[in-house]
Amino acid sequence: MNTPKNVFTIKDLENLSGIKAHTIRIWEKRYNILEPMRTDTNIRVYDMHSLQKLLNICALHSFGYKISTIAKLAEEKIPVMVREILSNKTLNSHVINNFKLAMMNFDQALFFNTYNSLLNEKSFREIFYGCFIPLLEEIGVLWQTDTITPAHEHFISSLIKQKIAANTEKIQATPPIKTDRVFALYLPQGEVHEIGLMLLNYELILNGYKAIYVGQNVSIAGVKDVKNYFDNVTYITYITLEPNHAEVNRYIETMTKEVLNDEHTELYVFGRTATGVDAKISTKIKTFNNIKDFADTL
Repeated sequence: MNTPKNVFTIKDLENLSGIKAHTIRIWEKRYNILEPMRTDTNIRVYDMHSLQKLLNICALHSFGYKISTIAKLAEEKIPVMVREILSNKTLNSHVINNFKLAMMNFDQALFFNTYNSLLNEKSFREIFYGCFIPLLEEIGVLWQTDTITPAHEHFISSLIKQKIAANTEKIQATPPIKTDRVFALYLPQGEVHEIGLMLLNYELILNGYKAIYVGQNVSIAGVKDVKNYFDNVTYITYITLEPNHAEVNRYIETMTKEVLNDEHTELYVFGRTATGVDAKISTKIKTFNNIKDFADTL
């Protein structure tokens, strides 16, 4: 069972805020900005209120406020000042902190309010590449260091997927203008990390291509079936976990034999595991390091 995390170590605060634990201790001792609790073994621990306060202090500090000045402010004034500043000058790092707070508190309203405020200045693409991708990269680190729980990751990922789906739906009403090739997007069996694939689907449709979103956990037989309906198919997959590095080339070899067995079909591979794909297996396979570089060539 995933229990929401509401008690944090000083290392957790460092991971979430980017402020070194040593600096946090100095701020505590010199300016009394946080009041840690103590475990039975006298280890500092912090509650959600402390995390929120620290992230707001970091925002003010990055805007040029000295810690000595911030320490003199009434506590309730700090979040008010942050909101006022962000309403006039939105910077990605502070927005990401807001999204992290929304994640830690399971605060859907904060997520939507932050996202909607960004739409006044940025396009969806700018928000995704400037804010969501850095956020997701941080979340990966936070999860690995046990700073957040799987429940946190699933919550924020679900909200981001909602935004990709909503923006994709807006542009799907426009018929594709580039129909000489069909892109079929899928995740292999066992792979469930869908955000990257959803964004690729959005980029293809945005650029006028015909894209078929097959979805996650698709067998090779299911992938092959698309060829019964379309010619000149380029398959796109995004591999994070499955197949793993030890198995990915065996998977690619099977795809080459059973699916890429004509002169028109291709496979594009994205994701962390793409770096392990052996380019010698087939000339019909291309690997990509990131989505934006690919999208910028469309």
